[in-house]
Amino acid sequence: MDKAGRLTASPWQRKLRRMFDFEMNQTSLALALIIPSLVLTLGLVLWPIVSTLIMSFHNINLARPERQEFIGLANYINHLSDNFFWETIGRTAYFTFVSVGAEVVLGIAIALLLNQQLRGWRFLRLSIIIPWAVPTIVSAAIWRWIYNADYGALNGLLYQFGLIDNYIPWLADPQRAMNMVIIADVWHSTPFVVLIVSAAMASLPVELYDAAAIDGANAWQRFVRITIPLLRPAIMVVLVIRTVEAFRVFDIIYTITRGGPVNGTMVISYLTYEETFRYLKLGSGAALSFIVSAFILVLALIYIRILYTEDVA
Repeated sequence: MDKAGRLTASPWQRKLRRMFDFEMNQTSLALALIIPSLVLTLGLVLWPIVSTLIMSFHNINLARPERQEFIGLANYINHLSDNFFWETIGRTAYFTFVSVGAEVVLGIAIALLLNQQLRGWRFLRLSIIIPWAVPTIVSAAIWRWIYNADYGALNGLLYQFGLIDNYIPWLADPQRAMNMVIIADVWHSTPFVVLIVSAAMASLPVELYDAAAIDGANAWQRFVRITIPLLRPAIMVVLVIRTVEAFRVFDIIYTITRGGPVNGTMVISYLTYEETFRYLKLGSGAALSFIVSAFILVLALIYIRILYTEDVA
């Protein structure tokens, strides 16, 4: 107490109060700095999603803007009951699994080669990044020129080596065109797999390989029983990222084939683009975009579930 009989705070109480006031001031400052950017981010991200979701429940056609009516789940039902939609999903699944599978196999093989540190491996490591560094549109334009039926580099190379007698229209057949697009995508995206797997290989314990070699394990047995199990987390990360990217592929399809020939490369993202921007059916296109998002979410959850199970085991 002071001379007037009033209670006074002890030194440690005053120190605690100053610390509390300082923390409150710091919290207020942090909130003042974060809230504006948070509101802006939610406005730029959340509002378009909400507005697109609302749009998917309406019949909106820019060719007839005066006729906009609420139709509920009709857009979703129409797509899910359409055979052409499921054919498009099948082509998308084929593109995704063949492309991602080839990228993973080639990526692991190239990463193993780089890990051997043979002569020129540093140059190879730098050059392998070039296809991935090239923008997808530029890469697709290059491959479209390579596949050209009249003056393409692929026909010229095969003809010079005597492997073909006549130039082949590589993009004229639906199935072959899809495979040609997959080759272009594998060339562009395999370096990403190489980088991830190479980084994981750099942390593998050398002692395990030495012990396995002493026990008589050959190179293939060491690869199957040591390398692959230790690389499983990195491989799963690659699978999740590349599957999501491949399932919503658009730019390479748009540049090389435009969904043709005869809808042979019409994937779900390109169908969404056609529905929205060519036929001007905004409601139908919005519903397709959410259906695509649902498929991607399911694939991601499956991969994450597998990864979680492997980690627990």
